[in-house]
Amino acid sequence: MVWWSHQVGETIGISKEIMGLTILAAGVTLPDVITSVIVAGKGLGDMAVSSSVGSNIFNIRVGLPVPWLLYSSFHGFALAAVSSNGLFCSVVLLFIMLFFFMISIASCKWKLNKMLGFTMFLLYFTFLGLSLMLEYHIIVCPV
Repeated sequence: MVWWSHQVGETIGISKEIMGLTILAAGVTLPDVITSVIVAGKGLGDMAVSSSVGSNIFNIRVGLPVPWLLYSSFHGFALAAVSSNGLFCSVVLLFIMLFFFMISIASCKWKLNKMLGFTMFLLYFTFLGLSLMLEYHIIVCPV
């Protein structure tokens, strides 16, 4: 899937960072979405939220370090360069979105409803829009 998205991105002139942020992210998240929809449909909202949050924590704490560790160990423990515009600001933005996620759920009295779902979509598209603007230098990260 990574190779395919990279090839499509090169063919239509979209950077690998943008492809990773959009197409690749959607592709790896789709199984989580399906699982969450199934368990939420069975009335297991706690499990749906826990699965969504847990899979992202797993991806960040295991999915990123393991490939970097393997790359580093096979290349004399050389550093793997990450060249994304505004990466620091994207990470800060991610934490801000996490804060708003918690506030949104708490304001709904820890109950999942349509308004909360709409808020989550709004937060996602806000994050996506700001991240795209950082990548295309429409806004500049001060750090």
